[in-house]
Amino acid sequence: METSLSSALVWFRRDLRVDDQAALFHALKGARKVWCVFVFDSTILDALPRQDRRVEFIHDSVAVLDAELRALALSHGVHDVGLIVRHGAAVEEIPKLAQQLGAVAVYANHDDEPYAQERDRRVRGALAGAGIALHTSKDHVIFERDEVLTEGGPSYRVFTPYKNAWLRKLSPFYLRAYPVARYADHLAPCPSALARPLPSLTDLGFQTSNLHELKLPSGSTGALELLDDFLERIDAYDHARDYPAIKGPSYLSVHLRFGTVSIRRLARLAYERVEAGSKGAQTWLSELIWRDFYHQILYHHPHVVGNAFKREYDAIHWEKGKAADALFKAWCEGRTGYPLVDAAMLQLNRSGYMHNRLRMVTACFLIKDLGIDWRRGEAYFAEKLNDFDLAANNGGWQWAASTGCDAQPYFRIFNPVTQSEKFDAEGRFIKRYLPQLASLPAKLIHAPWLAKPPELEACGLVLGRDYATPIVRHDEARIATLKRYEVVKAPKPAK
Repeated sequence: METSLSSALVWFRRDLRVDDQAALFHALKGARKVWCVFVFDSTILDALPRQDRRVEFIHDSVAVLDAELRALALSHGVHDVGLIVRHGAAVEEIPKLAQQLGAVAVYANHDDEPYAQERDRRVRGALAGAGIALHTSKDHVIFERDEVLTEGGPSYRVFTPYKNAWLRKLSPFYLRAYPVARYADHLAPCPSALARPLPSLTDLGFQTSNLHELKLPSGSTGALELLDDFLERIDAYDHARDYPAIKGPSYLSVHLRFGTVSIRRLARLAYERVEAGSKGAQTWLSELIWRDFYHQILYHHPHVVGNAFKREYDAIHWEKGKAADALFKAWCEGRTGYPLVDAAMLQLNRSGYMHNRLRMVTACFLIKDLGIDWRRGEAYFAEKLNDFDLAANNGGWQWAASTGCDAQPYFRIFNPVTQSEKFDAEGRFIKRYLPQLASLPAKLIHAPWLAKPPELEACGLVLGRDYATPIVRHDEARIATLKRYEVVKAPKPAK
Protein backbone atom coordinates (compact mmCIF):
# COMPACT_ATOMS: atom_id res chain seq x y z
CA MET A 1 0.00 0.00 0.00
CA GLU A 2 1.27 3.47 -0.86
CA THR A 3 1.72 5.74 2.15
CA SER A 4 1.65 9.51 1.94
CA LEU A 5 4.00 10.43 4.80
CA SER A 6 7.66 9.63 5.34
CA SER A 7 7.47 9.44 9.15
CA ALA A 8 5.14 10.01 12.07
CA LEU A 9 5.05 9.97 15.85
CA VAL A 10 2.18 8.44 17.83
CA TRP A 11 1.51 10.15 21.15
CA PHE A 12 -0.13 7.80 23.64
CA ARG A 13 -2.25 9.41 26.37
CA ARG A 14 -5.43 7.78 27.74
CA ASP A 15 -5.14 4.88 25.26
CA LEU A 16 -2.41 2.62 26.63
CA ARG A 17 -2.77 -0.41 24.37
CA VAL A 18 -1.68 -1.63 20.93
CA ASP A 19 -4.84 -3.52 19.99
CA ASP A 20 -7.58 -1.52 18.22
CA GLN A 21 -5.87 1.83 18.86
CA ALA A 22 -7.15 4.48 16.47
CA ALA A 23 -4.20 6.89 16.43
CA LEU A 24 -1.68 4.07 16.10
CA PHE A 25 -3.63 2.57 13.21
CA HIS A 26 -3.92 5.86 11.32
CA ALA A 27 -0.22 6.60 11.77
CA LEU A 28 0.90 3.13 10.66
CA LYS A 29 -1.41 3.24 7.65
CA GLY A 30 -0.33 6.74 6.65
CA ALA A 31 3.43 6.78 7.25
CA ARG A 32 6.40 4.62 6.24
CA LYS A 33 8.17 5.01 9.59
CA VAL A 34 6.31 5.31 12.89
CA TRP A 35 7.64 5.91 16.40
CA CYS A 36 5.61 5.88 19.61
CA VAL A 37 5.91 8.04 22.72
CA PHE A 38 4.36 8.40 26.15
CA VAL A 39 4.98 11.46 28.29
CA PHE A 40 4.69 11.42 32.06
CA ASP A 41 3.29 14.92 32.00
CA SER A 42 4.81 16.90 34.86
CA THR A 43 2.05 19.50 34.54
CA ILE A 44 -0.37 16.83 35.76
CA LEU A 45 1.94 14.85 38.02
CA ASP A 46 3.22 17.82 39.99
CA ALA A 47 -0.30 18.47 41.31
CA LEU A 48 -0.73 14.92 42.68
CA PRO A 49 0.19 13.50 46.11
CA ARG A 50 3.51 11.69 46.09
CA GLN A 51 1.79 8.34 46.57
CA ASP A 52 -0.87 7.81 43.95
CA ARG A 53 -2.18 4.43 42.77
CA ARG A 54 -3.09 5.88 39.39
CA VAL A 55 0.49 6.89 38.64
CA GLU A 56 1.63 3.40 39.58
CA PHE A 57 -1.11 1.86 37.42
CA ILE A 58 -0.07 4.03 34.48
CA HIS A 59 3.61 3.20 35.07
CA ASP A 60 2.88 -0.54 35.02
CA SER A 61 0.64 -0.15 31.96
CA VAL A 62 3.29 1.81 30.07
CA ALA A 63 5.72 -1.07 30.68
CA VAL A 64 3.16 -3.50 29.24
CA LEU A 65 2.58 -1.20 26.26
CA ASP A 66 6.31 -1.07 25.56
CA ALA A 67 6.49 -4.87 25.59
CA GLU A 68 3.47 -5.15 23.28
CA LEU A 69 4.96 -2.74 20.76
CA ARG A 70 8.24 -4.68 20.74
CA ALA A 71 6.44 -8.01 20.29
CA LEU A 72 4.24 -6.64 17.49
CA ALA A 73 7.24 -5.24 15.65
CA LEU A 74 9.26 -8.45 16.04
CA SER A 75 6.36 -10.47 14.66
CA HIS A 76 6.78 -8.41 11.49
CA GLY A 77 10.55 -8.66 11.41
CA VAL A 78 11.32 -5.20 12.82
CA HIS A 79 13.89 -5.04 15.64
CA ASP A 80 14.80 -2.43 18.26
CA VAL A 81 11.28 -0.96 18.39
CA GLY A 82 10.16 0.36 21.73
CA LEU A 83 8.07 3.02 23.38
CA ILE A 84 9.91 6.29 23.79
CA VAL A 85 9.20 7.62 27.29
CA ARG A 86 9.70 11.14 28.50
CA HIS A 87 9.10 12.94 31.81
CA GLY A 88 8.35 16.63 31.51
CA ALA A 89 5.73 19.06 30.27
CA ALA A 90 4.00 17.46 27.30
CA VAL A 91 3.62 20.83 25.57
CA GLU A 92 7.42 20.97 25.40
CA GLU A 93 8.39 17.31 25.08
CA ILE A 94 6.18 16.39 22.10
CA PRO A 95 7.27 19.19 19.71
CA LYS A 96 10.89 18.67 20.75
CA LEU A 97 10.83 14.90 20.15
CA ALA A 98 8.95 15.21 16.86
CA GLN A 99 11.65 17.55 15.55
CA GLN A 100 14.47 15.32 16.82
CA LEU A 101 12.97 12.36 14.98
CA GLY A 102 12.26 14.31 11.84
CA ALA A 103 8.58 13.32 12.00
CA VAL A 104 6.30 15.16 9.61
CA ALA A 105 3.15 14.42 11.64
CA VAL A 106 2.05 13.56 15.18
CA TYR A 107 -0.97 11.33 15.77
CA ALA A 108 -3.01 11.23 18.97
CA ASN A 109 -6.51 10.44 20.16
CA HIS A 110 -9.08 12.95 21.35
CA ASP A 111 -9.36 13.98 24.97
CA ASP A 112 -12.22 16.34 25.81
CA GLU A 113 -11.11 17.46 29.26
CA PRO A 114 -10.44 21.22 29.46
CA TYR A 115 -6.77 20.79 30.38
CA ALA A 116 -6.26 18.38 27.49
CA GLN A 117 -7.99 20.71 25.06
CA GLU A 118 -5.71 23.59 26.02
CA ARG A 119 -2.61 21.34 26.02
CA ASP A 120 -3.42 20.06 22.53
CA ARG A 121 -4.04 23.59 21.26
CA ARG A 122 -0.60 24.63 22.45
CA VAL A 123 1.08 21.51 21.06
CA ARG A 124 -0.66 21.96 17.72
CA GLY A 125 0.62 25.52 17.54
CA ALA A 126 4.19 24.56 18.43
CA LEU A 127 4.19 21.72 15.90
CA ALA A 128 2.73 23.93 13.19
CA GLY A 129 5.54 26.41 13.78
CA ALA A 130 7.97 23.61 12.93
CA GLY A 131 5.96 22.49 9.91
CA ILE A 132 4.57 19.38 11.62
CA ALA A 133 0.89 18.43 11.56
CA LEU A 134 -1.13 17.13 14.52
CA HIS A 135 -3.81 14.59 13.60
CA THR A 136 -6.29 13.48 16.27
CA SER A 137 -8.91 10.72 16.23
CA LYS A 138 -11.88 9.42 18.20
CA ASP A 139 -10.92 6.44 20.34
CA HIS A 140 -12.19 6.44 23.94
CA VAL A 141 -15.95 6.53 23.22
CA ILE A 142 -18.25 5.00 20.60
CA PHE A 143 -19.91 8.31 19.70
CA GLU A 144 -18.34 11.64 20.54
CA ARG A 145 -18.87 15.37 20.33
CA ASP A 146 -21.31 16.04 17.47
CA GLU A 147 -22.08 12.47 16.41
CA VAL A 148 -25.33 12.10 18.37
CA LEU A 149 -27.34 15.33 18.40
CA THR A 150 -31.02 16.23 18.55
CA GLU A 151 -32.86 16.89 15.29
CA GLY A 152 -32.50 20.60 15.90
CA GLY A 153 -28.76 20.32 16.38
CA PRO A 154 -28.08 20.92 20.11
CA SER A 155 -26.62 18.18 22.27
CA TYR A 156 -28.96 15.98 24.25
CA ARG A 157 -29.61 16.97 27.87
CA VAL A 158 -31.69 13.94 28.86
CA PHE A 159 -30.21 10.47 28.84
CA THR A 160 -33.07 8.29 27.55
CA PRO A 161 -33.58 10.19 24.25
CA TYR A 162 -29.78 10.24 23.87
CA LYS A 163 -29.60 6.50 24.47
CA ASN A 164 -32.34 5.84 21.93
CA ALA A 165 -30.59 8.00 19.34
CA TRP A 166 -27.26 6.30 20.19
CA LEU A 167 -28.76 2.86 19.60
CA ARG A 168 -30.42 3.95 16.34
CA LYS A 169 -27.09 5.21 15.03
CA LEU A 170 -25.16 2.12 16.09
CA SER A 171 -24.03 -0.24 13.35
CA PRO A 172 -21.23 -2.81 13.00
CA PHE A 173 -19.07 -0.08 11.46
CA TYR A 174 -18.79 1.79 14.76
CA LEU A 175 -17.86 -1.36 16.68
CA ARG A 176 -15.25 -2.61 14.22
CA ALA A 177 -11.70 -2.87 15.52
CA TYR A 178 -8.86 -1.00 13.85
CA PRO A 179 -6.53 -3.63 12.24
CA VAL A 180 -3.32 -2.26 13.72
CA ALA A 181 -1.26 -5.39 12.99
CA ARG A 182 -1.89 -5.06 9.25
CA TYR A 183 0.61 -2.20 9.04
CA ALA A 184 2.92 -3.12 11.92
CA ASP A 185 5.94 -3.39 9.62
CA HIS A 186 5.91 0.42 9.52
CA LEU A 187 7.02 0.58 13.16
CA ALA A 188 10.48 2.11 13.23
CA PRO A 189 13.48 1.33 15.44
CA CYS A 190 14.13 3.93 18.10
CA PRO A 191 17.31 5.92 17.41
CA SER A 192 19.87 4.96 20.07
CA ALA A 193 20.56 8.62 20.82
CA LEU A 194 16.93 9.09 21.88
CA ALA A 195 16.39 5.78 23.68
CA ARG A 196 16.07 5.95 27.47
CA PRO A 197 14.98 3.35 30.00
CA LEU A 198 11.53 3.58 31.55
CA PRO A 199 11.91 5.89 34.56
CA SER A 200 11.11 4.32 37.91
CA LEU A 201 8.40 5.63 40.19
CA THR A 202 11.17 7.15 42.28
CA ASP A 203 12.58 8.87 39.19
CA LEU A 204 9.13 10.38 38.68
CA GLY A 205 9.05 11.56 42.29
CA PHE A 206 6.51 9.01 43.54
CA GLN A 207 6.39 6.27 46.15
CA THR A 208 4.87 2.84 45.73
CA SER A 209 1.28 2.46 46.89
CA ASN A 210 -0.76 -0.60 47.87
CA LEU A 211 -1.77 -1.16 44.22
CA HIS A 212 -0.15 -4.57 43.98
CA GLU A 213 -1.52 -5.66 47.34
CA LEU A 214 -4.98 -4.92 45.96
CA LYS A 215 -4.22 -7.28 43.07
CA LEU A 216 -5.58 -4.83 40.51
CA PRO A 217 -4.16 -6.10 37.21
CA SER A 218 -2.73 -3.36 35.00
CA GLY A 219 -2.06 -2.94 31.31
CA SER A 220 -3.98 -4.49 28.45
CA THR A 221 -3.20 -7.97 29.75
CA GLY A 222 -4.83 -7.09 33.05
CA ALA A 223 -7.84 -5.62 31.27
CA LEU A 224 -8.41 -8.79 29.26
CA GLU A 225 -8.05 -10.89 32.40
CA LEU A 226 -10.85 -8.90 34.06
CA LEU A 227 -12.94 -8.93 30.89
CA ASP A 228 -12.77 -12.71 30.58
CA ASP A 229 -13.87 -13.03 34.19
CA PHE A 230 -16.75 -10.58 33.73
CA LEU A 231 -18.07 -12.25 30.60
CA GLU A 232 -18.80 -15.31 32.72
CA ARG A 233 -21.00 -13.12 34.98
CA ILE A 234 -22.39 -10.51 32.59
CA ASP A 235 -25.82 -12.11 32.22
CA ALA A 236 -26.50 -11.47 35.92
CA TYR A 237 -25.17 -7.90 35.85
CA ASP A 238 -28.60 -6.24 35.85
CA HIS A 239 -29.28 -7.66 39.32
CA ALA A 240 -25.85 -8.29 40.82
CA ARG A 241 -24.47 -4.80 40.15
CA ASP A 242 -26.52 -3.26 42.98
CA TYR A 243 -25.10 -5.34 45.84
CA PRO A 244 -21.65 -4.26 47.07
CA ALA A 245 -20.97 -7.47 48.98
CA ILE A 246 -21.07 -9.66 45.86
CA LYS A 247 -18.99 -9.81 42.70
CA GLY A 248 -21.31 -7.97 40.34
CA PRO A 249 -19.45 -5.15 38.51
CA SER A 250 -16.98 -5.62 35.66
CA TYR A 251 -14.18 -3.78 37.54
CA LEU A 252 -13.05 -2.47 34.15
CA SER A 253 -13.60 1.23 34.85
CA VAL A 254 -9.93 2.00 35.53
CA HIS A 255 -9.00 0.23 32.30
CA LEU A 256 -11.55 2.24 30.37
CA ARG A 257 -10.16 5.39 31.95
CA PHE A 258 -6.61 4.74 30.79
CA GLY A 259 -7.53 2.98 27.57
CA THR A 260 -5.91 -0.34 28.34
CA VAL A 261 -8.98 -1.90 26.78
CA SER A 262 -10.88 -0.79 23.69
CA ILE A 263 -14.36 0.64 24.21
CA ARG A 264 -15.26 -0.83 20.82
CA ARG A 265 -14.38 -4.32 22.02
CA LEU A 266 -16.51 -3.90 25.15
CA ALA A 267 -19.50 -2.42 23.34
CA ARG A 268 -19.28 -5.07 20.63
CA LEU A 269 -19.25 -7.93 23.14
CA ALA A 270 -22.11 -6.34 25.09
CA TYR A 271 -24.19 -5.76 21.97
CA GLU A 272 -23.69 -9.37 20.83
CA ARG A 273 -24.99 -10.57 24.20
CA VAL A 274 -27.92 -8.16 24.01
CA GLU A 275 -28.83 -9.56 20.60
CA ALA A 276 -28.80 -13.02 22.21
CA GLY A 277 -31.30 -11.83 24.84
CA SER A 278 -29.08 -11.05 27.83
CA LYS A 279 -30.68 -8.53 30.19
CA GLY A 280 -27.44 -8.21 32.10
CA ALA A 281 -25.56 -7.24 28.96
CA GLN A 282 -28.33 -4.78 28.08
CA THR A 283 -27.89 -3.03 31.43
CA TRP A 284 -24.11 -2.97 31.05
CA LEU A 285 -24.35 -1.56 27.53
CA SER A 286 -26.58 1.16 28.95
CA GLU A 287 -23.81 2.02 31.44
CA LEU A 288 -21.34 2.34 28.56
CA ILE A 289 -23.80 4.68 26.84
CA TRP A 290 -24.00 6.80 30.03
CA ARG A 291 -20.24 7.14 29.72
CA ASP A 292 -20.54 8.51 26.17
CA PHE A 293 -23.36 10.79 27.34
CA TYR A 294 -21.28 12.42 30.07
CA HIS A 295 -18.34 12.92 27.71
CA GLN A 296 -20.48 14.77 25.18
CA ILE A 297 -21.94 16.88 28.00
CA LEU A 298 -18.41 17.86 29.08
CA TYR A 299 -17.47 18.73 25.50
CA HIS A 300 -20.55 20.83 24.75
CA HIS A 301 -20.99 22.34 28.23
CA PRO A 302 -17.51 22.84 29.74
CA HIS A 303 -19.02 25.17 32.36
CA VAL A 304 -19.97 22.00 34.30
CA VAL A 305 -16.39 22.01 35.56
CA GLY A 306 -16.85 24.10 38.67
CA ASN A 307 -20.47 25.08 38.05
CA ALA A 308 -23.90 23.50 37.98
CA PHE A 309 -25.09 22.28 34.60
CA LYS A 310 -28.43 23.90 35.51
CA ARG A 311 -27.04 27.33 36.24
CA GLU A 312 -29.89 28.33 38.57
CA TYR A 313 -28.65 25.72 41.04
CA ASP A 314 -25.51 27.77 41.63
CA ALA A 315 -27.73 29.97 43.83
CA ILE A 316 -28.00 27.24 46.48
CA HIS A 317 -26.39 28.17 49.80
CA TRP A 318 -24.31 25.29 51.12
CA GLU A 319 -23.10 24.82 54.68
CA LYS A 320 -19.78 26.54 55.37
CA GLY A 321 -17.48 27.26 58.29
CA LYS A 322 -15.86 25.12 60.97
CA ALA A 323 -18.94 23.02 61.65
CA ALA A 324 -19.31 22.17 57.95
CA ASP A 325 -15.60 21.41 57.70
CA ALA A 326 -15.90 19.00 60.64
CA LEU A 327 -18.83 17.24 58.99
CA PHE A 328 -16.93 16.98 55.72
CA LYS A 329 -13.90 15.54 57.49
CA ALA A 330 -16.06 12.94 59.22
CA TRP A 331 -17.54 11.97 55.85
CA CYS A 332 -14.08 11.69 54.27
CA GLU A 333 -12.79 9.52 57.10
CA GLY A 334 -15.83 7.25 57.40
CA ARG A 335 -17.02 8.56 60.77
CA THR A 336 -20.59 9.64 60.04
CA GLY A 337 -22.26 7.00 62.24
CA TYR A 338 -24.11 5.58 59.24
CA PRO A 339 -22.44 2.20 58.61
CA LEU A 340 -23.06 1.84 54.87
CA VAL A 341 -21.75 5.35 54.22
CA ASP A 342 -18.72 4.82 56.44
CA ALA A 343 -17.88 1.39 55.00
CA ALA A 344 -18.05 2.84 51.49
CA MET A 345 -15.72 5.71 52.35
CA LEU A 346 -13.27 3.33 54.00
CA GLN A 347 -13.34 1.18 50.86
CA LEU A 348 -12.50 4.25 48.79
CA ASN A 349 -9.70 5.41 51.09
CA ARG A 350 -8.06 2.00 51.31
CA SER A 351 -8.43 0.80 47.73
CA GLY A 352 -9.24 3.73 45.45
CA TYR A 353 -12.39 1.89 44.42
CA MET A 354 -16.02 2.39 45.36
CA HIS A 355 -19.00 0.37 44.24
CA ASN A 356 -21.28 2.37 41.94
CA ARG A 357 -24.37 2.06 44.15
CA LEU A 358 -22.31 3.36 47.06
CA ARG A 359 -21.03 6.30 45.03
CA MET A 360 -24.64 7.44 44.78
CA VAL A 361 -25.36 6.76 48.46
CA THR A 362 -22.28 8.57 49.78
CA ALA A 363 -22.68 11.51 47.42
CA CYS A 364 -26.32 11.98 48.30
CA PHE A 365 -25.46 11.77 52.01
CA LEU A 366 -22.81 14.49 51.76
CA ILE A 367 -25.04 16.80 49.74
CA LYS A 368 -28.51 16.21 51.13
CA ASP A 369 -27.85 15.00 54.68
CA LEU A 370 -24.88 17.20 55.50
CA GLY A 371 -25.66 20.15 53.20
CA ILE A 372 -22.11 20.23 51.85
CA ASP A 373 -21.36 21.65 48.40
CA TRP A 374 -21.22 18.82 45.85
CA ARG A 375 -17.98 20.25 44.45
CA ARG A 376 -16.13 19.35 47.67
CA GLY A 377 -17.19 15.74 47.32
CA GLU A 378 -16.39 15.73 43.62
CA ALA A 379 -12.87 16.95 44.38
CA TYR A 380 -12.37 14.31 47.07
CA PHE A 381 -13.40 11.51 44.70
CA ALA A 382 -11.13 13.03 42.04
CA GLU A 383 -8.22 12.69 44.44
CA LYS A 384 -9.01 9.15 45.59
CA LEU A 385 -10.61 7.19 42.73
CA ASN A 386 -8.36 4.94 40.68
CA ASP A 387 -10.79 5.32 37.79
CA PHE A 388 -11.24 9.08 38.13
CA ASP A 389 -12.59 10.45 34.89
CA LEU A 390 -13.63 14.10 34.90
CA ALA A 391 -16.70 13.64 32.71
CA ALA A 392 -18.12 10.66 34.63
CA ASN A 393 -17.19 11.97 38.07
CA ASN A 394 -18.69 15.38 37.41
CA GLY A 395 -21.77 13.85 35.85
CA GLY A 396 -22.28 11.51 38.78
CA TRP A 397 -21.93 14.20 41.41
CA GLN A 398 -24.20 16.60 39.57
CA TRP A 399 -26.75 13.78 39.23
CA ALA A 400 -26.67 13.25 43.01
CA ALA A 401 -26.88 17.00 43.66
CA SER A 402 -29.81 17.37 41.23
CA THR A 403 -27.82 20.13 39.49
CA GLY A 404 -26.92 18.17 36.37
CA CYS A 405 -28.54 17.06 33.16
CA ASP A 406 -31.17 14.36 33.67
CA ALA A 407 -30.35 14.36 37.39
CA GLN A 408 -32.50 12.90 40.14
CA PRO A 409 -35.13 15.41 41.36
CA TYR A 410 -33.89 17.49 44.29
CA PHE A 411 -36.65 16.09 46.51
CA ARG A 412 -35.44 12.53 45.92
CA ILE A 413 -33.23 12.00 48.94
CA PHE A 414 -31.67 8.62 49.62
CA ASN A 415 -32.25 7.32 53.13
CA PRO A 416 -28.87 5.79 54.07
CA VAL A 417 -30.50 3.26 56.41
CA THR A 418 -33.06 1.93 53.95
CA GLN A 419 -30.40 1.83 51.24
CA SER A 420 -28.29 -0.26 53.59
CA GLU A 421 -31.15 -2.58 54.46
CA LYS A 422 -32.02 -3.08 50.79
CA PHE A 423 -28.59 -3.53 49.24
CA ASP A 424 -26.55 -5.00 52.11
CA ALA A 425 -29.30 -6.76 54.05
CA GLU A 426 -27.02 -9.08 56.02
CA GLY A 427 -24.39 -6.39 56.53
CA ARG A 428 -21.71 -8.41 54.75
CA PHE A 429 -20.16 -5.36 53.09
CA ILE A 430 -20.39 -3.31 56.27
CA LYS A 431 -18.64 -6.00 58.31
CA ARG A 432 -15.80 -6.14 55.80
CA TYR A 433 -14.82 -2.53 56.52
CA LEU A 434 -16.27 -2.05 60.00
CA PRO A 435 -15.37 -5.28 61.83
CA GLN A 436 -16.25 -3.67 65.17
CA LEU A 437 -19.89 -3.98 64.11
CA ALA A 438 -19.62 -7.65 63.10
CA SER A 439 -21.32 -8.93 66.27
CA LEU A 440 -24.43 -6.85 65.73
CA PRO A 441 -27.42 -8.75 64.33
CA ALA A 442 -28.48 -7.85 60.80
CA LYS A 443 -31.52 -5.93 62.04
CA LEU A 444 -29.27 -3.53 64.00
CA ILE A 445 -26.12 -3.25 61.90
CA HIS A 446 -27.67 -0.66 59.57
CA ALA A 447 -28.50 1.72 62.45
CA PRO A 448 -26.49 0.77 65.57
CA TRP A 449 -27.82 3.76 67.51
CA LEU A 450 -31.23 2.07 67.61
CA ALA A 451 -29.83 -0.85 69.58
CA LYS A 452 -30.75 -1.06 73.24
CA PRO A 453 -27.95 -0.83 75.83
CA PRO A 454 -28.09 -4.58 76.65
CA GLU A 455 -27.79 -5.39 72.93
CA LEU A 456 -24.75 -3.16 72.56
CA GLU A 457 -23.23 -4.55 75.75
CA ALA A 458 -23.72 -8.10 74.50
CA CYS A 459 -21.69 -7.21 71.42
CA GLY A 460 -19.01 -5.39 73.42
CA LEU A 461 -19.78 -2.24 71.48
CA VAL A 462 -19.69 1.28 72.90
CA LEU A 463 -20.99 3.94 70.55
CA GLY A 464 -18.81 7.01 70.55
CA ARG A 465 -15.80 4.85 71.42
CA ASP A 466 -15.81 1.84 69.08
CA TYR A 467 -18.00 3.40 66.44
CA ALA A 468 -19.28 6.90 65.79
CA THR A 469 -22.70 8.12 66.78
CA PRO A 470 -24.67 9.70 63.90
CA ILE A 471 -23.44 13.19 63.07
CA VAL A 472 -26.85 14.13 61.67
CA ARG A 473 -30.43 12.96 61.88
CA HIS A 474 -31.70 12.00 58.46
CA ASP A 475 -35.29 13.10 58.99
CA GLU A 476 -34.19 16.55 60.12
CA ALA A 477 -31.62 16.80 57.32
CA ARG A 478 -34.28 15.98 54.74
CA ILE A 479 -36.41 18.92 55.85
CA ALA A 480 -33.39 21.25 55.76
CA THR A 481 -32.49 20.05 52.26
CA LEU A 482 -35.95 20.68 50.87
CA LYS A 483 -35.76 24.20 52.28
CA ARG A 484 -32.24 24.68 50.90
CA TYR A 485 -33.41 23.82 47.39
CA GLU A 486 -36.37 26.19 47.53
CA VAL A 487 -34.15 28.87 46.00
CA VAL A 488 -34.37 26.95 42.73
CA LYS A 489 -38.16 27.32 42.68
CA ALA A 490 -38.20 30.94 43.84
CA PRO A 491 -39.77 33.38 41.36
CA LYS A 492 -37.23 35.36 39.41
CA PRO A 493 -37.26 39.14 39.98
CA ALA A 494 -38.86 41.24 37.26
CA LYS A 495 -36.44 42.93 34.90
